[in-house]
Amino acid sequence: MPECPKCHQFVESRAIACPHCRTSLKAHGHPGMKLFRATEGEPLCANCAYHADDSCNFPKRPYALDCTLYQDVRQSQVRSPQYDASFQLQRWVKRNTPLLWIIGLLGISLAVVLMRR
Repeated sequence: MPECPKCHQFVESRAIACPHCRTSLKAHGHPGMKLFRATEGEPLCANCAYHADDSCNFPKRPYALDCTLYQDVRQSQVRSPQYDASFQLQRWVKRNTPLLWIIGLLGISLAVVLMRR
């Protein structure tokens, strides 16, 4: 069984985080993770999306010739989702259905009270 690089406790080979100290094992080349290797002498960090946005936690950064976190900046262009107003409204209604039922019942109750007068 492999061990955690931080607390040196044994962990399962498919674990993503150490169950003892909660360290992310993906960044340390843990077995079961895909390992990317540089084909040329240039480090992977030069073209990595995580290095570009400064969110990389890989210990070999910025000179990593192999990495489990690598995402090519040229291929992983994240597009911002385009939301239209009807989609936003549908999503809000779906999240707040119980609230809408309560408001509807209060409206009906108020209408009945006002009709009795």
